[in-house]
Amino acid sequence: MNLVLGFVPFILFVVLVPLSDDLALWIAFAAAFALGMRSFLDTRVLKTLDGGNTVLFGILALYKGFIQPGLTFSTLLLAVDGGLLAIIIASLVLHEPFTLQYAREQVAPEDWQSPTFLHANYVVTGVWVAALAIMTVADAAATFLTQVSATVAAAAGLVALAAALTFSLRYPAYAHRHDAGARD
Repeated sequence: MNLVLGFVPFILFVVLVPLSDDLALWIAFAAAFALGMRSFLDTRVLKTLDGGNTVLFGILALYKGFIQPGLTFSTLLLAVDGGLLAIIIASLVLHEPFTLQYAREQVAPEDWQSPTFLHANYVVTGVWVAALAIMTVADAAATFLTQVSATVAAAAGLVALAAALTFSLRYPAYAHRHDAGARD
């Protein structure tokens, strides 16, 4: 469930953006910073998603607030989803799937190098890449094609997000059961 905390800034952004784009960005930035610092003070490790969210929402809040105040909702959503996609892909490229930092909090240190544990984290991170890719493509369609509304893009994004979250919560237990059954 700690993985959900990593997405709190994004969730706050999505919930608050109908009220005000600027408010949503600044609140998401503040939440990302607070969550990142809380986690860092507890573990002395800055999680990839926490650091990435802080940078992403901080840059977007400053950019929209001071450089491009007229940024459209669909363009802003594209930047947020595309930024999250880039953060998660970077974690894979660096061979440190972002889910590992959350999963390690749930298992004993001796299991951290287990092939099943590592594989499960690569799979879950891959599902998040797929979900955010769907969200980014939907946002791009809403931004650049007049036939697709931002509402349709946001709905597609919510479905992809719900699917990734559900998979993230269920797959590790399945992988553990499957691995235990294979050893018996």
